Amino acid sequence: MAKQLKTKAEKPLNIDDILFNCRDILRSARNSGSFFEKRDMMLTLIFLRFIGEKYEDGVAALRQTLIEQGLNPDDEEIFKAFFEDASFADGTYDLPLEARWSTIINTSAPGLNVALDTALHSIATSNKLLKGCFVEGTFTQRNLAANDIKKLVDEINKISHKAFGEERDLIGRVYEYFLKEFAVNATKEEGEFYTPHDVVQLIAAMIEPFEGTLYDPACGSGGMFIQSAELVKSRQGDINRINIYGQEKEAATYRLAKMNLALRGLSHNLGEGSDSSFTNDLHRGLYFDYIMANPPFNLKSWYDFNLKDDARWADYATPPESNANYAWILHMLSHLKPATGVAGFLLANGALNDSDTLEIRKKLIENDKVEAIIVLPRELFITTDISVTLWILNQNKGGGDYHGRNLRSRKGEILFVDLRQWTENPVKGEQKKKVILMQDQIDRAASIYHKWQEKDTDGSNYEVAELYRSVNIAEIEQKGWALTPSKYIEFIDHDLDIDYAKEMARIQNEMKEIMAAEKKSQNMLIEAFKGIGYGIE
Repeated sequence: MAKQLKTKAEKPLNIDDILFNCRDILRSARNSGSFFEKRDMMLTLIFLRFIGEKYEDGVAALRQTLIEQGLNPDDEEIFKAFFEDASFADGTYDLPLEARWSTIINTSAPGLNVALDTALHSIATSNKLLKGCFVEGTFTQRNLAANDIKKLVDEINKISHKAFGEERDLIGRVYEYFLKEFAVNATKEEGEFYTPHDVVQLIAAMIEPFEGTLYDPACGSGGMFIQSAELVKSRQGDINRINIYGQEKEAATYRLAKMNLALRGLSHNLGEGSDSSFTNDLHRGLYFDYIMANPPFNLKSWYDFNLKDDARWADYATPPESNANYAWILHMLSHLKPATGVAGFLLANGALNDSDTLEIRKKLIENDKVEAIIVLPRELFITTDISVTLWILNQNKGGGDYHGRNLRSRKGEILFVDLRQWTENPVKGEQKKKVILMQDQIDRAASIYHKWQEKDTDGSNYEVAELYRSVNIAEIEQKGWALTPSKYIEFIDHDLDIDYAKEMARIQNEMKEIMAAEKKSQNMLIEAFKGIGYGIE
C-alpha cells in the first residue's frame, strides 16, 4: 500500500499576516514612497476592495429580492430596469464597471496602475459624496512594477468583511496596524492614535449617543463614528437617527475618515477639507447633542496669536500655549447644546491637576460642567502605554428624563472612578503589552455612572473603596481644585490587615525548620567525608 502523504493544515486567514505581507511588498518595491504614501496606497486599495465587495453583496441581495418577487433578474428588461442604474436601500454605492473590484482583480499586472487610477477617477466623478476620499493619480504617480502591484492587489483581495466580520471597523484596524508598525510620528505626545474598540464602546455606553447630532473635533479615521453607529444599531436599530459632524487636521487622515464613513453608508459633514479645529473651526456656531473625542494628547503646536481673545475661552482664560488639553475642553464645551449637551472625551492624566490650567479647571468645576472623571487602565492603546482619563461634561446636571431613565439633580457633585486595576485581560499576539476592557467591565463601569445619576441614589454616600466615589465641590475646593481620583477615592492599606504577631511567629518557625535542615545536611556531609578517609573532626 502506498504511504499516504500528510498534508499540512491550511493556516486560517489572519488580517495582521496579510498586512505584514503587504508591508513587506511595499518595503522592497521600487518607488513605493514614504511611510505616509505607503499607508495611503494601502488604504486606498482597501477602500476599493471594500466598496467593491459591498457593491457585489448589494447586487446579490437585489437579485435575490427580485427572484422572491417572481421576477427574473437575467431578463433583459428586468436587468435594464434594476441593474443598469442600481439603487440600494442600505446605502451601497452603484459602481461603474471600471470601478468594480471584479474588474480590478481580473486586470493583467502591466495594466493595474492605470486600472486603479481609472477606478478612482470614475468613483470621484460619479458620486459627489465619494469625492475627496482619495488622491487621484496615486498609482500611476508611484508606478509600482507590474509584479509588485499585482502581488499587493492579490493580498488585498484576501481582506473581506465576510472573512473578518462586518461589525468591526476594518479600515480603522488597518490604520491602527500601520500606526503600530510604521509609526514614525506616533509618540506619546502629538502622535496619531487610533482609539481602541473597547474604549469607544465605554464612552458610548456612558453617554448613550442614540439620536441627534454627534460631533468629534479631532475625528481621525472616523472610528468613533463607526463604532458608535454600531452601538446605535445594536440598541436602537436606526443609524439614520444620528447626524455626524467632524473635523480632522491631517489631509490623509481626513480622506481616510471620508472613506470609512462612505463605506458604511453614514451621512456625514466633515467640512470641505482638512483643517485645524482651533484656527479654522469648520462648524463654528453649531451646537451638538453629543461629543465623543480622543484628541492628540498634550498637543504643543496648537496655538496661533489670533486665538488670544477667541470667544471659546472668553468666559474662562486662554489655555496655555504649551499644551492644548484645556483648549480641547473649552472648544468642545463651546459646541455642546447649552441646556442638554453631553461630552465624553479622553485626555492625558496630567490635565487632572496641571498647575498652569488651575484657573480654567476651577471655573469649569464651579460652573458645574464636569460630571464624571474616569481614569482608565494603562496599556489600552497600541501606540502608547500611558494611562488616560475619560472626562464627561454635562450641560444638564439638574435631572429629568434621559433615554427613559429618571435622573436626579447632581448639581455640585462629581463622580470619580478609578479603573487602573482593571488590567486582567491581556491581548495575545501583540508585540508589546496590551490589555482590553471586556464587555462585562464596560457594562459595570457604565452602570456605576448611570446608578449615580438616577433618582433615589444618595450622592453623599455613593462610594466603593478603590473603585469610585461621589464628591461635592466643597471638598474639591479643599483639595486645591484637583480632579485626580486618587485624592478622593479611599484606598485600603492591605498591610493593616496582617496579624503581625502571628506572621512573625510563622516566619520564625520557618527559619528554625530551615536552619535545622541545614544543620542536618552539614552533619551528613561531615559523616560522608569521614567515611572516605578525609579525617574531618
